[in-house]
Amino acid sequence: MGALTREPKSRNIELRLRDCHNFEDFRRLAKKRLPSPIFHYIDGAADDEVTYRRNSAAFEDVDLVPNVLRGVEQIDMGVEVMGQKLAMPFYCAPTALQRLFHHEGERAVARAATRYGTMFGISSLATVSAEEIAPIASGPKMFQFYFHKDRDLNDTLLERARDANFEVMALTVDTITGGNRERDLRTGFKSPPKLTLSSLASFASHPMWAWNFLTKEKFDMPHLSGHVGQGTNLAVSVGDYFSTMLDQSMGWDDAEKLCSQWGGQFALKGIMSVEDALRAVEIGCTGIMVSNHGGRQLDGARAPFDQLAEICDAVGDKIDVICEGGVQRGTHVLKALSVGAKAVSGGRFYLYALAASGQAGVERALGNMRTEIERDMKLMGIRSLDELGPHNLRTRSSINAGH
Repeated sequence: MGALTREPKSRNIELRLRDCHNFEDFRRLAKKRLPSPIFHYIDGAADDEVTYRRNSAAFEDVDLVPNVLRGVEQIDMGVEVMGQKLAMPFYCAPTALQRLFHHEGERAVARAATRYGTMFGISSLATVSAEEIAPIASGPKMFQFYFHKDRDLNDTLLERARDANFEVMALTVDTITGGNRERDLRTGFKSPPKLTLSSLASFASHPMWAWNFLTKEKFDMPHLSGHVGQGTNLAVSVGDYFSTMLDQSMGWDDAEKLCSQWGGQFALKGIMSVEDALRAVEIGCTGIMVSNHGGRQLDGARAPFDQLAEICDAVGDKIDVICEGGVQRGTHVLKALSVGAKAVSGGRFYLYALAASGQAGVERALGNMRTEIERDMKLMGIRSLDELGPHNLRTRSSINAGH
């Protein structure tokens, strides 16, 4: 009898997941599955969220110019980024707090990324440890490093990532203080979640999420346990964590020292200016993520795609440049690579999918992206990604000026 009652439920989930064909489909399903404070933590951004919207809109200001009759029966979408060979030019950027969105958290993302032969990252604020993730994922792994005031914690994070055989270290440099995330202020979002009069109804109306959160393993951020209480057993907003726990005195000397201590593939995450990109080369970085933290920090900042050309022109032959932010489609990926990026990465892209259906959701999202890239490469008339270049693009402004 139990099997009869379970089968319709799993079939129903499968049907709903099968209906997810794009970014917005996953976003809608995530909104159904998550309590309001948790959903809006993923979905929200800083101030008026102008930069958040601009991150995706920037891609629409540039048109692709395809070629035809190029014999594209066989294509190769593999890339090498910071010494890591990826089967596709998109990877899962490291994000915090993933077990809030689905009880499998980082484990689900690790397995899905491994299946698709791409890189994924975990954060210093991860909810599954680097040591546990290492045997789950045989593919390339990135550790996102937050520079704390507690230097012992910094040293411990570095050694844990090294001992767990993470290939790439990425120092996040755009969270020197917390952004003004007004949706979080309105919903009262904290980590771990804290019940309030305003949030109680939302948590109660999502009983499956609440059941998993309360009955699965206790919520924790294992990289911080034993060092700080904030975010592990003491509820705090992410903005407050950045503002109080991270070291606002961090400078280029600290980044250079960390790069030297790591001694391997090292990237700065959150570069937006040519000046900073050139400095990253000088201190020995092997990669930079052109990123504004998904519009969650400085509202009014430029979109990564808008900055990509001048940064790639300045350092693209010296360092691997990754475009991070606003990527929702395979065509967005091809546009970024045409400008000069080695690869693109995204957070919300797979977080909505994770919230929608765990590992199966992330696999579905990555599968959709891979299919789009393959189809779009053939429609562009290219057999490998190194055939892309600025000659494949025209900006809307230049088109309009010509008329």
